[in-house]
Amino acid sequence: MPFSMSQASLPVFEIGLNALTAVLDKAAAYAAAKKVDPAVLLGWRLAPDMFALARQVQVACDQAKNGAARLAGVEPPKFEDTETSLEQLKQRIAKTLAYIKGLDAKAIDASADREITFPLGPTKGQMKGGDFLNHFVLPNFYFHLTAAYAIVRHCGVELGKRDFLGAIPIKRL
Repeated sequence: MPFSMSQASLPVFEIGLNALTAVLDKAAAYAAAKKVDPAVLLGWRLAPDMFALARQVQVACDQAKNGAARLAGVEPPKFEDTETSLEQLKQRIAKTLAYIKGLDAKAIDASADREITFPLGPTKGQMKGGDFLNHFVLPNFYFHLTAAYAIVRHCGVELGKRDFLGAIPIKRL
């Protein structure tokens, strides 16, 4: 059986977002243990021109939600960017996961050769579904997951590669 578009996207989003939730849990525990205001973590960025942690989480969620919706041929819902706490960011992740789990996998599977039109800054872009997933959605999703992980790690939270990878489907021999 060939590897499908839904197999290449939905589990990736689920594992990545669940791992991000666990990273935020560790950030909250660190902030409590060190008596650090969690708002400091939310506003931290790796470079002056990069998004802060809160925005990295929001954009990672948007990449999963919007990318999966467009592949399924439906208009993605708009989530307001109003989160001001680690708990609210975790709720956004949960809302994103609930949404993508409700999408039609068969519609996503049928998207490989369909033209996808999507916002691209002030204009729009268009790509075939397979290219959209492989060259736009997944790289952007991983970029923002990585940036969020790196910010939390840079703030002193003990994280390792396993925290980033999350619950990958591995069979130990």
